[in-house]
Amino acid sequence: MVSGNSLHLVGPLGFSIDDKYLRRSGLDYWPELDVHYYQDFDNFVSKNSSPCIYMATTKARRLYTDVVYSYDDFIMFGKESAGIPEELLLLYHDTAIRIPMLANRRSLNLSSAVAIVVYEAMRQQDFRGMQMEGKLHRLEWQ
Repeated sequence: MVSGNSLHLVGPLGFSIDDKYLRRSGLDYWPELDVHYYQDFDNFVSKNSSPCIYMATTKARRLYTDVVYSYDDFIMFGKESAGIPEELLLLYHDTAIRIPMLANRRSLNLSSAVAIVVYEAMRQQDFRGMQMEGKLHRLEWQ
């Protein structure tokens, strides 16, 4: 990811990772992406011993900004069409988080939701490893 985080894809996936449109959406950083694949959620849990898995869902009671994220935490997002299965949400009810939205809206675009929550977690980690200043191309800052 542009943020430097790893992407963990938990099956069954509703898309092909070889799809030319998916690869094109990765633009020029696709080859640098640290991606991991799992058959299902049980396979994911068996291979990762994170202190916490946050479940991002429109159904949660707690806001994503009410959480103190640790560097090794996972943040799980579901499919845009269905979200995270409710069986998992019940198991992880203490770590279910939501982004405030207008009433009568189904959900945000998945990439927007990921950006919002991931960058809040990174902000809490003082943007570790991120470039913190930029330069103009033709001019200089005064």
